[in-house]
Amino acid sequence: MSNLMSNYSPLDVTFVKGDGCWLTDSNGVEYLDALSGIGVVNLGHCHPTITKQLVDQSQKLLHTSNVYRIENQEELARELCNLANMDKVFFSNSGAEANEAAIKIARLYARSKNIENPVIITASQSFHGRTMATLSATGQAKVQAGFSPLMSEFIHVKYDDLEGIQQLKGNKDIVAVMVEPIQGEAGVIIPKSDYLNKVQEICKKNDWLLILDGVQSCMGRTGKLFAHEHNDITPDVLCLAKGLGNGVPIGACLAKGVASEMLTPGTHGSTFGGNPLVTAAALGVLDVFQNTDVLDNVNQMSAYFKSEFDKHLSNNPAVKEIRIKGLMIGIGLDSDKVDCTQLVKKALQDKLLINVTGTSIRMLPPLIISKKEIDTLIGKLVTLIGN
Repeated sequence: MSNLMSNYSPLDVTFVKGDGCWLTDSNGVEYLDALSGIGVVNLGHCHPTITKQLVDQSQKLLHTSNVYRIENQEELARELCNLANMDKVFFSNSGAEANEAAIKIARLYARSKNIENPVIITASQSFHGRTMATLSATGQAKVQAGFSPLMSEFIHVKYDDLEGIQQLKGNKDIVAVMVEPIQGEAGVIIPKSDYLNKVQEICKKNDWLLILDGVQSCMGRTGKLFAHEHNDITPDVLCLAKGLGNGVPIGACLAKGVASEMLTPGTHGSTFGGNPLVTAAALGVLDVFQNTDVLDNVNQMSAYFKSEFDKHLSNNPAVKEIRIKGLMIGIGLDSDKVDCTQLVKKALQDKLLINVTGTSIRMLPPLIISKKEIDTLIGKLVTLIGN
């Protein structure tokens, strides 16, 4: 009997080793990882650059605290701000914490405008985390079930629906719009190409902050380092995590302009946030993105996956659609033709790791995946979905 709390229901497999796109279980069997630890190990398991950074740093210093200056943290902040065109960063341990910091920034921004009951617009089917604030921001009733009363300072509108946001412009308590560039946990929902641009226009007209939750869609996942680069915009607040540490827990809340001045001494903090070890790993991640062709590979493999998918699966009656941006992939299925509830276990039996959200297969394979590995992945999907 396990002494772990039962909030997880893990599959009956234990992985002991990873290499690139592959994981090896305790029996020595290899699995193709098309999930990257849910979009975390974007550069593949045990990437040599990240491993070296971790080993070297662990032999020098793991932790002090934010009572003191941390060289790696300051260097990482400079790098991220330069790459994202932002001004300042707060480092946390997760995406939920990065989003929590963004919500606190919005609250402080409201106070600077003498708004006593600030409201943030978020989207239906969104996912922003499991702390009480980010849970309240999340637009999924199933995730919120059992945790009421929730925080009431969020209004949910349909994703990719500008009219829903426009209709709220008369609400004087609104201070921000918080959305994902692509909804990940909802099954890879990709908005219209100008959606973020139009949301930003609305925010500017109403003096609202634009907060982008890029926890899953950034760090190269869509073929650009940051997903909103496809729209050629800069948000007021940008939240990162997952792939930023390639497996080491780190989150970052980046802010620009007035939003970057909201957090002052004593208003927020984190014991472990931005410590020497995790920031060393993140510096290694940025080094790989800047000095290798990994982003080119994302775009090439995205096109290759789509072409192979069209060849082998587009005419499958069980397949309704494919949603793909870079290597963020959602496959919508007809639940009358395939039992979606069994797909994760069935894939595991075929040594493939995927995720299923409702009636959609969600895949976030490592960004270093090769054509040969995509061929293997397509073959396993053909078997999985059936004819």
